[in-house]
Amino acid sequence: MPARAADKGGKLASKLKIIPLGGVGEIGKNMTILEYGKDIVVVDCGLIFPDDDMPGIDLVIPDMSYLEKNAEKLRAILVTHGHEDHIGALPFALKQFNVPVYGTKLTIALIEHKLEEEHVTGAQLNRISPGDSVHLGCFNVEFIKVSHSIAGAVGLAITTPIGTVIHTGDFKVDYTPIDGEPIDVARFAHYGTKGVLALLSDSTNVELSGHTQSEREIGKTFEHYFELARGRVIVSTFASNIYRIQQVADVALASGRVICFQGRSMVNIAKIASELGYLNIPEESIVEVERLKNYRDAQVCVITTGSQGEPMSGLSRMANASHRLIINKDDTVIISASAIPGNEVYVSRIINQLFAHGANVVYDRMADVHVSGHARREELKLMFTLTKPKYFIPVHGEMRHLYQHANLAAEMGVERENIFITELGNVVELTRQRGRIAGAVPAGSVMIDGNGVGDIGSVVLRDRRILSEDGLFTVVITIKKQTGELLAAPEIVSRGFVYVKSSEELLSESRAYVKELAAQFSTAHKSEWSSIKNNIRAQLKNFLYNKTKRRPMILVITTEV
Repeated sequence: MPARAADKGGKLASKLKIIPLGGVGEIGKNMTILEYGKDIVVVDCGLIFPDDDMPGIDLVIPDMSYLEKNAEKLRAILVTHGHEDHIGALPFALKQFNVPVYGTKLTIALIEHKLEEEHVTGAQLNRISPGDSVHLGCFNVEFIKVSHSIAGAVGLAITTPIGTVIHTGDFKVDYTPIDGEPIDVARFAHYGTKGVLALLSDSTNVELSGHTQSEREIGKTFEHYFELARGRVIVSTFASNIYRIQQVADVALASGRVICFQGRSMVNIAKIASELGYLNIPEESIVEVERLKNYRDAQVCVITTGSQGEPMSGLSRMANASHRLIINKDDTVIISASAIPGNEVYVSRIINQLFAHGANVVYDRMADVHVSGHARREELKLMFTLTKPKYFIPVHGEMRHLYQHANLAAEMGVERENIFITELGNVVELTRQRGRIAGAVPAGSVMIDGNGVGDIGSVVLRDRRILSEDGLFTVVITIKKQTGELLAAPEIVSRGFVYVKSSEELLSESRAYVKELAAQFSTAHKSEWSSIKNNIRAQLKNFLYNKTKRRPMILVITTEV
C-alpha cells in the first residue's frame, strides 16, 4: 500500500476528499476529484450539450476553478471511456493543466482526435489496458474491464492511504459482449474481499428493474429487417457505438450490401476504430457516397449519425432533402437508439419526416433496435455484492436517480449514514471510521460560446432568451448637446418584436410617447440625463406591454449633436 501522505503541517493526513464537479444531479459533464493530502487525481472530464434555455451556447463544461487553485496537487486525469460526457472537456482542461491523462487504446485515440480539432498540443496521453496499474502520488490505480456501449470502457480501483475506492464508470454486466471480453467480475470481487472503503457507481438505469440486454440480442432484429428490405437500408446510431456498427456491417455484408458511412463523427470514429482493429469491415466493402450510384438500392447499407434528431446530422439532412441521399419510399430506416431525455421532440420530428417520404421506419417503440450501455437494478445489486463497500456515493444521474440508487444501497446493507447524495461541489470527507459532507467548493457550469470560455453568464443568457422570445425594440433620440432640446423625431427600429409594415399605428404611437418623455432632457441638468434614459426605458416597457402583452428588450440610445 502507498505511504500515507503528510499534510502541510507535517502531520499524517487521514481524510480522503471526494468532490464531484459534474455528473451528479445531471446526465453528463462527468468529473470527480479524489484528494488526499498533497495529491489529487481526477476521474473523467466531460461535457454536456446545452439546453433550450441556453441560446447560442455550444457546449457546457464543469467549473474547474478548484483545480486551478490546487493545480500543484494534480497528478493525473483518469478517463473511464471515450464518450463525450467523459472526455469532451479535456481540450479545455489540458490548456490549463499540464498533467498526464490515462485511458485505453480507443479512448486515447478519440482524445487525440479532439485535441487535434481544438489545436491542443503537447498533451501527455498514456495508453493503458484493463489490468494495468499506475502509481500517482499517494494513489495506486488499477483499471478494470467493464462492458458499456463503447469499446475500451474501464472501471477504477483507486487505492488510497485509508482504503480502496471503486469507481465503476459507465457499465453494465454483459456476459456475451460483442468483443468477447465480459466485465471482470472477479477483479471487483477481489477488492470486495480485501475491503472497499467507498463505491461510486453509475446510476443512469437505476429506475429499471431486471438486467440490461446483451448487445448481441439486437443482432436478430437487424437480420429480420434486412431480409424484409426491398431497397436501401439506412441505420442511424451513435457514432461511438462501435459494437452496434460492427453488427450492422456484418448483417449488411451477409446480405450482399456495401457500407457507406455518413455524418462527420461517424466517418471519423469509424476510421479511428478500423485503424485500431475495433472495427473489422473489408476495405473494398466501404464506399463513398458518390459511388452509390453504381449499385442497386438493394445492395446499399448506409450507417449514419442522427439518432437523436440533431438538425445537422446525416439522417436529418436526408429527411429534409438537403443531403445527396434523399429518402424514398423503398428505403428502410432503422433508428438504433433511444431518445436521450430532452431530445424526444427532435427524434419524433425526424420520424414523422421519414414516414412522410414513404420510408419504412423502425424505431425503439416498434422493435428491439437498441440496448442500453448502463446497468439496471439487478446488475447494480451485483456490484454491491461484489464490492461490499463501507461508504456509497451514487454518481452519473439526475437527482431522482441518485436517491433511488441510495435506497438500493440501503437495501443491499450499506448503512444509511454511510450513503452520501451529493450536489456539484460537495466535499465528501471520509476516514476509516466515519464520513460526512464537509462543505463545498466552487462548482457549476462553464458555458462555451465560440472561442469564449466562461464569458457568458446568467445576465447574457437572460438577454438572449428575451431576444429569442420577444425581440428587440430600439429607440434613437437626437438631442442638442448644450440644452437637451429634441432635434428630430425619435427613430424606432424593431427586430423580432413586430412586423414594421403591419404595425405602423403602434410605432407611430410609440414614437409620439417617446417624444413626450424625451422633453424631460430640455428641463433637466446634464447629470440627470442617464436617469431620464432609464425612465424612458421603463415607461416604454409598460406602454408596449399594455399594447401587445409582450416584453421586448428595449434599448434607448441618445445622440448628442
